[in-house]
Order: sequence, then structure tokens, then C-alpha cells
Amino acid sequence: MPSNDARILRGAAIPTAVAGIIAMAISFAVAGGKGLLGAFFGALLVMAFFTFGQIALDRLTRSNPQMMMAAGLLVYTTQILLVGIVLAIFKNTELFNRQAFAFTLLGCALIWTGFQVRGALKAKTFYVDTDASEKKGDKPSDSGRQQ
Repeated sequence: MPSNDARILRGAAIPTAVAGIIAMAISFAVAGGKGLLGAFFGALLVMAFFTFGQIALDRLTRSNPQMMMAAGLLVYTTQILLVGIVLAIFKNTELFNRQAFAFTLLGCALIWTGFQVRGALKAKTFYVDTDASEKKGDKPSDSGRQQ
């Protein structure tokens, strides 16, 4: 994984983990052990899905960077669809507090997305690879230039 992508991943994962811990503490105070478990599963789900999504995006675009937008939309749509499926599966569960799970899931997903956008905006990503053209020895020719 390139260093920019790793930095963006770290920049989104750390605040999300902190938010998950805060959500677990609040859920434990409000709903007890089942609230803690629900918040834990919600934070874990966001961390797992979005981390694997970032890794998948890196692998999909490594050989063909021109596919970044299409791959990004595909990965994000798949993540949201999978989260929806998990929500539908656990709709009537009594294993944990569903409200703590849902609010933690929503909050952590928003925090992850916000910090991922922030990391991408702050990253110094070059749009032109000057080293590649220097290695080839390509220089613009003056043959078609009018004087």
C-alpha cells in the first residue's frame, strides 16, 4: 500500500476507533452490557468494512489508476450494501442493544468518511509523474512548432 494511502487509512481509523470507544462507554452507561456489546459490534463492523474497502480499492487501482473513480464508487456502494444486509440480519436480535449498535454504526461511518476525505484532501498526491518521463528520455520536440 502506498504511503499516502496508508496515511489516509490511519487518519480515518484512529478517530473512528476513538469514537467507537466513546460510543461504547456511553452505551454501557445508558444500556448496560448489551449496549456495550452493540456499540462494540457497530464500531467493529465499520472498522472492518471500511478498512477492507480501502485495501480493495488499493488493489483494484494499483495496475490501472485511471479506474480510481469507478472502483471507488463500486467499493463504497458494496460497503453500504453489505452494511444494509448486516442491519437486516440483526433487525430483530436480542444479543445486543440494537439502538446502540445502529447509532454507533452511523456515527463511526460518518467519522470514517469525514476523516478519509480530510486525509485525501491533505495528501500531497502528484498528478503528473515527472520521474517517468525523465527515465524514458522523452522531451517535447520542436518539429511541429511554428515560429
